[in-house]
Amino acid sequence: MKVTLITATYNSQKYLEDCITSVIRQGYKDIEHIIVDGKSSDNTVAIIKKYESHIAWWVSETDRGMYDAINKGMKMATGDVIGILNSDDMLDSDDVIESIVKAFEEKQVDSIYGDLEYVDPDDTNKIYRIWKGKPYNRNLFRFGWMPAHPTFYFKRVLLEKFGGYESHYYSAADYEFMARYLFKHRISAYYLPKLIVKMRRGGQSNSSLRIRLRANRRDYLAMKKNNIPFAFFVSILKPLSKLHQYYRK
Repeated sequence: MKVTLITATYNSQKYLEDCITSVIRQGYKDIEHIIVDGKSSDNTVAIIKKYESHIAWWVSETDRGMYDAINKGMKMATGDVIGILNSDDMLDSDDVIESIVKAFEEKQVDSIYGDLEYVDPDDTNKIYRIWKGKPYNRNLFRFGWMPAHPTFYFKRVLLEKFGGYESHYYSAADYEFMARYLFKHRISAYYLPKLIVKMRRGGQSNSSLRIRLRANRRDYLAMKKNNIPFAFFVSILKPLSKLHQYYRK
């Protein structure tokens, strides 16, 4: 089973090397790493070229943002399974992909998700909290639940049926994608109780009330599109539903 990992970059020189080397260190070797760069003006491309022999395909050109870049990468993907690895994230351990492949083979499901760690940007051994998943239940979407998107892997054949990311949802594009696949189209899923990704703490979606309200509006539109009942109330529950999944280290 080949696994495609897609990384979108833009001026990502600070942490990109950690991302790439976490893929190189994997014990499972049938990995296709695709990097789509948005024509960075820093040393991102130089770092990509440094590890070019470990990268299946890369391009540096203007795009319409991260999810547009990911869609480009998915069109180039040849793996049986696709996962997204953000440029400032890392695979959590050297057996992550091996564990994911084993779970796909044993459980015979369409998708898999797991747990992630929020870590200090500069000291990734310093863990702030863990996003702990739970066994899959489609009805959890009715209460604002979602898997941790950076841990979500799915079979590539599903792209032909259900399509890629809809970038006009901006920060809610990952939620919309998973709601479309898991809730609307009812693909099968398995929760792998394993740390999949180290995610550096930060991000803009909760940096102010105005930004949070705008994000909630996009969540609401994504819920309506994918037929989640009582979308307005569920969009309010969504940020609250994450709280019980966070465990402090």
